[in-house]
Amino acid sequence: MRKFELIAPCHFGLEAVLKKEIIELGYDISQVEDGRVTFFGDEEAVCRGNVFLRTAERILIKVGSFKATTYEELFDKTKELPWEDFIPREGKFWVAKAASVKSRLFSPSDIQSIMKKAMVERLKKVYHINWFEENGESFPLRVFLLKDEVTIGLDTTGESLHKRGYRKLTAKAPIAENLAAALIMLTPWRGDRILVDPFCGSGTFPIEAAMMAANMAPGMNREFLAENWPHLIARKEWYDTMDEAADLVDLSVKTDIQGYDADDRMVSISRENARLAGVDKLIHFQTREVAELSHAKKYGFIITNPPYGERLEDKKNLKALYETIGERYRQLDSWSLYMITSYEDAQRDIGRKADKNRKIYNGMMKTYFYQFQGPRPPRRENRNDE
Repeated sequence: MRKFELIAPCHFGLEAVLKKEIIELGYDISQVEDGRVTFFGDEEAVCRGNVFLRTAERILIKVGSFKATTYEELFDKTKELPWEDFIPREGKFWVAKAASVKSRLFSPSDIQSIMKKAMVERLKKVYHINWFEENGESFPLRVFLLKDEVTIGLDTTGESLHKRGYRKLTAKAPIAENLAAALIMLTPWRGDRILVDPFCGSGTFPIEAAMMAANMAPGMNREFLAENWPHLIARKEWYDTMDEAADLVDLSVKTDIQGYDADDRMVSISRENARLAGVDKLIHFQTREVAELSHAKKYGFIITNPPYGERLEDKKNLKALYETIGERYRQLDSWSLYMITSYEDAQRDIGRKADKNRKIYNGMMKTYFYQFQGPRPPRRENRNDE
């Protein structure tokens, strides 16, 4: 079985969460950098990484890395790489994305076109042809330049891993599924604890939590580019991985996961998305204003993505909204509140300084993950009676 070095990009600030996931899957980490984790694995690891990792954005096979300070050097060193080991004669190949940080080569379009030309020159000689039809399977590449070090990865995923396949309908500003999963994993919440999202939107937090509680792999209901690369990864590896994922699912678990939203339409969307994810029986959705947030039991978790006030007309309502969140949270004896927002005055308006505050980049937007931690439940207490 072939051995690879695999690159898993993720949201900036969440590398440690992804690293832990990869280790728990049984693979050795080779490097952790801003926005990505690199690890060693075989063909099976490509499949399992795509199917099981909740916080990664995609799985790339590392083709090579080298230093380049001129476009001539970039061309020559790209041409030296063994592209024929990855791309068949009829394959469609291109540099889908190039990112450059603190490097002398900084133009994405120039990097993309020069590397494509170098790949073509190499493969023309190997396959003894002058023209590539490129009418076969797709082989997109992603290139990272950091301080003149070029790293090239072959994308096995296709559509980003945050697209689990269940979210057909969304809110105006939905949180990405892999980001929601990572934030839940940063909390002490487990499937037998209470979880409420009072701004559930299209239901992402409750659905991701329910999938975790049921041990449902995030990628088991979608497809991946590398499924069509039998010369690199045997189809049997994909079948075995999907069988493994199916065997692990347990929908008989008892949960107390709730999603509220003030908008009836969003509650309907959440219910439909949960049904498509196969976890609708594990979540209770209802139309409810945040001012009505309450729960009879103790030691629960609020994990939520409240409005940030991205639009100017919404900003004037933020102070009152966050004050209401603070008021309702104070009424929930022994609960914990975990909240992602870009609203700078969140702590002031909630009326309490967060116990922890983690900076996370949601796309290009700087956000904060505020963590207001409640007490731990007594050890002997039966959590099903909380």
